[in-house]
Amino acid sequence: MTDREALAALLRERSVSLGDFLLSSGGRSTYYIDARKTTMSAEGQRLIGRLSLSAIRSAGWLPAAVGGLTMGADPVAYAIARESLDAPPSIHAFSVRRVAKPHGTRRRIEGNFKPGDSVVVVEDVITSGGSAAAAIDALSAEGGKVLGVLAIVDREQGGRETLEARGLQVVVLTTTSELSLG
Repeated sequence: MTDREALAALLRERSVSLGDFLLSSGGRSTYYIDARKTTMSAEGQRLIGRLSLSAIRSAGWLPAAVGGLTMGADPVAYAIARESLDAPPSIHAFSVRRVAKPHGTRRRIEGNFKPGDSVVVVEDVITSGGSAAAAIDALSAEGGKVLGVLAIVDREQGGRETLEARGLQVVVLTTTSELSLG
């Protein structure tokens, strides 16, 4: 079994639920993908780190760091950062808050990011593209150079196209069609 096949099997086993669900995009669906059950698992971390790092390198991106809106993007970013340690050059991780915290440093972007960094925005699941767009806007406002977007699952509901319309390359590891959901 390839790593891609193993990731798809793990997503189907751990992350897919059938029923009637309200999505964060506001739409309804007969299935829900709680990718965190995969991205936060030991096996998921290994597979996502390996597959994502390979996808980033295949896209020709050379980011200083990867990250996205907390919390869906966090384990994806951490898996990539860890994998890059064994396959240099290393890539660091950051998290983007929906809003800046009102205390401490009052940062919206936490972790390993500084103005001028080239970054890849990561997502667990793309539906409308809204979460990735919010992260892109926050990073751009802070002087980040967004190279592209990497997602674990594309729900194939227009989010990828919305992000591509902004001039960004979007790379996905799997789709709902490949998971036999779409």
